[in-house]
Amino acid sequence: VQLQASGGGLVQAGGSLRLSCAASGRTISSYCMGWFRQAPGKEREFVAAISRGGGSTDYADSVKGRFTMSRDNAKNTVYLQMNSLKPEDTAVYYCAAKEGYALSRDALRYDYWGQGTLVTVSS
Repeated sequence: VQLQASGGGLVQAGGSLRLSCAASGRTISSYCMGWFRQAPGKEREFVAAISRGGGSTDYADSVKGRFTMSRDNAKNTVYLQMNSLKPEDTAVYYCAAKEGYALSRDALRYDYWGQGTLVTVSS
């Protein structure tokens, strides 16, 4: 499966963005999906994950209550709605697909990755 993330950009602190990750080559209903991010000089970190049917989600503590991950399997797309953005949310955001049914925060368990989209939050 190929993944294409989009929707990044420059936003002021307190603002919102919605990231999209469009899949091709195979239906995403076969995968758990995740969002990760990597800030300059830092390691890639887990942001959110969603189960194959969308009924279960998991969020990093740093984004819980501000970010919402969702999916539309009919459109082969997952989303990350980001509200109340903070400068520390600035990073390249990656979507990823994981075979199997269990959610995971471990990037090594994901099998396919998109190219990333840059989110910059100004103070």
